[in-house]
Amino acid sequence: MKPVAAQREYFLDSIRAWLMLLGIPFHLSLIYSSHMWHVNSSHPSWWLTLFNDAIHAFRMQVFFVISGYFSYMLYLRYPIKRWWKVRVERVGIPMLTAIPLLTLPQFLMLQYVNGRADKWHTLSAYDKYNTLVWELVSHLWFLLVLVVLTTVSVWLFKTIKNNADRFLDNITLGKLSVAFLLLGLAYAAFRRTVFLVYPDILRDGLFNFTVMQTLFYIPFFLLGALTFISPRLKALFTTPSPACFVGSLLAFIAYLLNQRYGSGDGWMYETESVITMVLGLWMVNVVFSLGHRLLNFQSARVSYFVNASLFIYLVHHPLTLLFGAWITPLIHSNLLGFITGLVFVVGSALVLYEAHLRIPLLRFLFSGKPQSKNVDAPAPTR
Repeated sequence: MKPVAAQREYFLDSIRAWLMLLGIPFHLSLIYSSHMWHVNSSHPSWWLTLFNDAIHAFRMQVFFVISGYFSYMLYLRYPIKRWWKVRVERVGIPMLTAIPLLTLPQFLMLQYVNGRADKWHTLSAYDKYNTLVWELVSHLWFLLVLVVLTTVSVWLFKTIKNNADRFLDNITLGKLSVAFLLLGLAYAAFRRTVFLVYPDILRDGLFNFTVMQTLFYIPFFLLGALTFISPRLKALFTTPSPACFVGSLLAFIAYLLNQRYGSGDGWMYETESVITMVLGLWMVNVVFSLGHRLLNFQSARVSYFVNASLFIYLVHHPLTLLFGAWITPLIHSNLLGFITGLVFVVGSALVLYEAHLRIPLLRFLFSGKPQSKNVDAPAPTR
């Protein structure tokens, strides 16, 4: 008997879209922050640095919880081989499409903008390979991690399906906080061990994306699957918790202090992993509870941006770098530049999205799924 489809979670769709679209102000604020990036304003802004840190501290942890939630929903809908194929196609095809169409031209542009083209021939074969991995995967890293997570979840989802009752027995936010604190400490210990034994591997792009990023985000991915399984766990996240709100604020302050006073040669990255592991958990409650209250409705406009969010995310990065390289130097106000950048990037991305909808091949390549005639038609609202 075919399982009954789960009721659509509109607030989770909306949150996922917003988290994707937050990539635009995140990368634009990088230009005007004190963080070193591909392109930077000549006069960093403290408030845009703070804004950038606020987004970076929690966004991807919450995103991977939602990804795990919807991945497990599909896991129950399809046979295991078809589930893996559907999930890998939906994230892998857009990633492979974006490399030649977006990140490769972006890399070539940056070589020219940053004056590195003349130095390319001086790099070793490994440094050329490693540079290409970092630059071509670039902001697509989360798609590669989702491919890895989907593959290992062929076994993990079966395991948690058979043992979910034990995992979720008397679960509380306090117990989850302790568990994620321990996971953060375990990740920090692993990273420090790698740093002491073979530090050069940490600068390897493929190792960072497929191993380090996967290890950090897999607890959030599995938490999303468990949230789908357990109505009680879901209720914990959709019910506002004052402790999570206060804890998130304190953890973010700790994150900022670590950014300000930490040292890359010391325990800065390990400390950050512990902070952001727990902060990410608490922000799931903050984001889910606010989203459940404010965004749990069906809307044609919301449906449009849910459908468009992945494409907009994929194209916004090269658009942001174009803006940063050639327009930012012409605007002397950071605030005006940031607002102008939002208009430029969002407007250009929407134009490109509408154009690609009219080309069936591009619609398939940027979505990873077969396109029906009315696939992007928004649902009517009453």
